Amino acid sequence: MALQVQRLSATACLPVRGSDEAAGYDLAACLRDETGAPRGRFTESGTITLRPGARALIPTGLAFTVPEGTYGRIGPRSGLALRHGIDTLAGIVDRDYTDEVGVVLVNLGQEPFAIEHGMRIAQLVIERIETPEVIEVAQLSPTVRGTGGFGSTGV
Repeated sequence: MALQVQRLSATACLPVRGSDEAAGYDLAACLRDETGAPRGRFTESGTITLRPGARALIPTGLAFTVPEGTYGRIGPRSGLALRHGIDTLAGIVDRDYTDEVGVVLVNLGQEPFAIEHGMRIAQLVIERIETPEVIEVAQLSPTVRGTGGFGSTGV
């Protein structure tokens, strides 16, 4: 079982785990090309500044295929979330997606946040997946909770 990774830019950083027992692989921003020039539609300095409340798709310069029976979940780095309010959105990477993986970051903090080339911005966790057959039924089996929604089991 292997995570197959293709660099789409020579300046892209391969996913790495922060420790031997880390659950996720750190993903880094890939904002500059081999000459040091900005990649794509980024500022001339090759950085992205995320204003409070703003979100942006940050390229990684990587494409990958997760092992069969798994998917990749992109989640926040806890230090960025705690210190700066940086979170991730839209974090599912299907096994059959093979184009560049981007990370949608949102700034929930109070200050602008500068994203620089090579900065670790998110983490990739490989999770097992089940895809059961979908069967339409006329009625679901009764449960103790029933149709009780938000707050129905207590605070």
